[in-house]
Amino acid sequence: MQNKLLSDDEARDVLSRINQMYPDAKGELHWDNKFHLLCAVLLSAQTTDRMVNRVMPKFIEDFPTPEDLANASIETIEGDIRQIGLYHSKAKHLKETAEMLVKDFDSQIPKDKKKLMTLPGVGEKTANVVLAEGFGVPAIAVDTHVSRISKKFHIVKQDAKPHEVEKRLEELLPKEEWIHTHHAMILFGRYTMPSRAKNPDPYSYLPPKK
Repeated sequence: MQNKLLSDDEARDVLSRINQMYPDAKGELHWDNKFHLLCAVLLSAQTTDRMVNRVMPKFIEDFPTPEDLANASIETIEGDIRQIGLYHSKAKHLKETAEMLVKDFDSQIPKDKKKLMTLPGVGEKTANVVLAEGFGVPAIAVDTHVSRISKKFHIVKQDAKPHEVEKRLEELLPKEEWIHTHHAMILFGRYTMPSRAKNPDPYSYLPPKK
């Protein structure tokens, strides 16, 4: 069992091969504007994108603007997202976030990581997804897939926190590759080397070196 961390060049080779597998990698959440992107990402915590996509069409129809969501009752919001895990707390965060967007941000999604993270339920990962997807701002959102893959290939230490994984990947890659690599790693972890994958050798899931 390898315990030594990969060198920068070795780590970049792994990331490059993952990128090669998913040249058109992009996010799989359904959304139509930055407000609904933020809502979808908040809903996606500890559940699958597929489950979120099931509830988003009705959610978008019922709450087209932050004002509509801010003025809705918790019960109404819960009714739309009941299929999603942790829907009680998520409904509360969604309503509070909408209220804050209306009150403090003129109903606009801020293009600033620190400001985004002042919104209820919005952590670093969510803020990074909104910046990358909504605004095209280079960012790496570390979800369970990105973290697990980084550790499996020994790009980071096994006890690395999400922020440490994010910083390591940012150090390894040019900014223009951050968004695509983040999506490619998620797809690799979701479809090619899921957590239940049987082969203990992570390299067996990669294409050969060019």
